Amino acid sequence: MESVHEKNSEVFKALCDPKRLAILQLLRSGEKCACVLMEQLGMGQSAVSYHMGILCRSGIVRGRQEGKWVHYSISPEGSRAAVELLKELTRPTSCQEEGCCKK
Repeated sequence: MESVHEKNSEVFKALCDPKRLAILQLLRSGEKCACVLMEQLGMGQSAVSYHMGILCRSGIVRGRQEGKWVHYSISPEGSRAAVELLKELTRPTSCQEEGCCKK
């Protein structure tokens, strides 16, 4: 069973690689076929597939099969969820528990 932290780490894993950031930059202009990503990034099919797997597991990107190629796009829902996750994890909480460090 996957913990919430393991699931959330997939979002940050997707964003911590320069190649995946380059892929996201390309997808900002709209859906792209894997073949286009391969050409524009100078990467082979297996490398693109590896990075797209990570991006898709994070929920930030979605894939759509068309014939032998997959077409990828940024998921608006996944993008919003990633932003909200970062906000949630970096938002200070008030200390209301007994034994709090603030005295």
